[in-house]
Amino acid sequence: MGGLLVEITILHAATKQNAVQVLRDASTAYKVDVDAISLKVKQEFAAKEKAKLAPKPAAKATQPKARKAA
Repeated sequence: MGGLLVEITILHAATKQNAVQVLRDASTAYKVDVDAISLKVKQEFAAKEKAKLAPKPAAKATQPKARKAA
């Protein structure tokens, strides 16, 4: 419950003041390395984009097996 109140207070302060500065101050207070997180997120998005743009190998077409007549 206390954590929720802290988060609400931070978000409320961010809407009333410079949001970037408030969030930076909060991350410093909670010892969160924002730069490391942002670097990791950028790398993940770049990898997803690269995978999306990479040509996919053509799937092998398999012929259906013939059914026996009853």
